[in-house]
Amino acid sequence: MGLAEDISEIIARLSSGLEPPLSSRLEILGAKLKELALRRMVSSNHTVMELVVAKHLLGRGYEVEVEYELAPNLVCDVFATRNSKTMIVEVETGFVPPENSTDPMAYRMARELSKVARYSKYSDEFAMAIPPFHILQLPYMLFFPPEERDRWGIKYFKNLIDSYYSKPPVDFDELITAKLHYVYVVLVDNLQLIELTAREYYSFFVEKPASLLWRTGWPLSTPPLE
Repeated sequence: MGLAEDISEIIARLSSGLEPPLSSRLEILGAKLKELALRRMVSSNHTVMELVVAKHLLGRGYEVEVEYELAPNLVCDVFATRNSKTMIVEVETGFVPPENSTDPMAYRMARELSKVARYSKYSDEFAMAIPPFHILQLPYMLFFPPEERDRWGIKYFKNLIDSYYSKPPVDFDELITAKLHYVYVVLVDNLQLIELTAREYYSFFVEKPASLLWRTGWPLSTPPLE
């Protein structure tokens, strides 16, 4: 079965029990993703997660778009609006390409940091969607609002991003003001989603593992956690 057929199956499962206007909207989003799948512009795991997120937001009263162009050469996964407020959701599956097999944690941190910095400025709220088996590789400062952050280590994290993504570069102000409001833990097997605030996600999934990793010196060259 190809990706287009997988999308049709997922849409049918997600639409079960939905009111007709919402199921119709979900089918329109699925049609767009199927077209992109036929052009080999989207991947399977990523696409299924987008649809689960889209259903969740539609059920919360949002107008939803997928693969939405924010700026030239910048397309977000899910863009939603409700009551004149906007939300962007970026899906991260935790994939590490073979060329980064020797630096997977640094690669993931640079990728995820750059996503928050580049995309969050285009919406009122920003969320990351991940499978439960991937833990976001973000420094703890990103789980708190910009005004509540200690700005230590910003230069280190900017240098880390620049070593992976330099065209276009993430500037210092983008990193300082980057915001993360929610993390959606997407359970693809049963097409469910757990919505957590950034602080809840930090408390449940990041705080203790991060403390353990600090003992090994990760992230490298940054001050220790208090």
